[in-house]
Amino acid sequence: MAQHKQGSGMKSLAKDTAIYGLSSIIGRFLNYLLVPLYTAKLAAASGGYGVITEVYSYVALLLVLLTFGMETTFFRFANKAGEDPRRVYATTLAAVGGVAVLFVAVVLACLPCIASALDYAAHPEYLGIMATCVAIDAFQCVPFAYLRFQRRPIKFAALKLLFIVLNILLNLLYFVVLPALYALPAWHPVVAAIYDPSVGVGYAFSINLGCTAFITLFFSKELLHVGARPDLQLLRRMLGYAWPILVLGIAGILNQTADKMLFPRLVPGAEGKVQLGIYGASVKIAMIMAMITQAFRYAYEPFVFGKSRDKDNRATYAAAMKYFLIFTLLAFLMVVGYLDILKYVIAPDYWQGLKVVPVVMAAEIMMGIYFNLSFWYKLTDRTIWGAWFSGAGCAVLIAVNVWGIPHYGYMACAWAGVAGYGTAMLLSYVVGQRYYPIRYPLGSMAVYVLLAAFFFGIMQVGAAHLQQPALRLALNTLCILLFAAHAVHYDFPLCNLPVVGKYFRKA
Repeated sequence: MAQHKQGSGMKSLAKDTAIYGLSSIIGRFLNYLLVPLYTAKLAAASGGYGVITEVYSYVALLLVLLTFGMETTFFRFANKAGEDPRRVYATTLAAVGGVAVLFVAVVLACLPCIASALDYAAHPEYLGIMATCVAIDAFQCVPFAYLRFQRRPIKFAALKLLFIVLNILLNLLYFVVLPALYALPAWHPVVAAIYDPSVGVGYAFSINLGCTAFITLFFSKELLHVGARPDLQLLRRMLGYAWPILVLGIAGILNQTADKMLFPRLVPGAEGKVQLGIYGASVKIAMIMAMITQAFRYAYEPFVFGKSRDKDNRATYAAAMKYFLIFTLLAFLMVVGYLDILKYVIAPDYWQGLKVVPVVMAAEIMMGIYFNLSFWYKLTDRTIWGAWFSGAGCAVLIAVNVWGIPHYGYMACAWAGVAGYGTAMLLSYVVGQRYYPIRYPLGSMAVYVLLAAFFFGIMQVGAAHLQQPALRLALNTLCILLFAAHAVHYDFPLCNLPVVGKYFRKA
């Protein structure tokens, strides 16, 4: 019976992950269209993509601050016995919305000072636009979380994809179509009314704001028909649970963005923006690992809290960790193996940064493992441990960046991520085994790690000695297929697959 319940739970997790993952992967893939667009229109030497990279790093940090751990807190309290999920949702919505409005008011009132401090005195509008955008985005996190709680992945995925498609179309309009028409004398007077070439990078930020605001209109049901009122007493209890998660979130996002914030300060002037742009563009190729982690998180978080009362939950968590590792290692080999093709996502003058891709992907795998490990302190209400773990990892990451960037440039940023995530991951595992022991299949997982490392080594040798791209791709494909064959043989037997499995069972 326990095995049946575990299998049913894993199928439910797989189904939701597939929907969230499909929207995330397709969305990120479509969003990749912006990378070749920006790198083609904003040359590496101009530093324009460095501006985008830096501003969005601040946006990522602000999004964590403005949601202040309430997303995870919502799932925890909505699944608690005796709590009304609608009241929990209404309280979360009011709290996050109020903070977002206050944030925008303060930023707009102090915009000249903030722009001067961040070296954007010439373009304070960049910061004003993105401050408003991130406030709306933070508010949207609550109804998006409510959709996940209600197991409505279709609407969730549709809205995420709508935003991305609309964003891409408007970027193509303002960075490709309108500039071409602007140069034609017959069209110049008409186009000049809606397009000014001097705005440049500013259009990227304005388009983001417009699309984010537009998506809010589709939450009319979730915003106007809440069915409950905010509860101040409930909010106090929720904030008590949330504040360590906020500290955890700040440390976690700094692990992802501190390098991009520090780089222009440690490499000042135009050269800092140029190198940051090269690094930021190259990292985009490695972000397929972030797609997988994010898709898994969207389905896994409500799944874990929902199963917290089941007796078989620890076995399920252990199995999920192993499957997560297998798929991320396979993704790692595929990205590295086909880097000769994927590099065309960015313009050739950015290719010098491709050496960071394997290192950044390794850091993303560690971050994903840490996320999976983190549920022990969320389920036992010991979220303060998460703050300590992420804080320690963040301290290591910042230290490596501050020491390494002046000597090794953006390669130090990549290795700092490995050091920071690795620290948090190990600390969470060691302490978690004391308070919430889970028997992870460490031996089997280690085999997959060693196997992936072996095939990666073969790929690197091939890259160094095989001059023909076709030969390198053939060798890398063989390595990927061998890794996949090992996984199929030991953990994903074909006879268990839907539809096609019956043919293998007969055989």
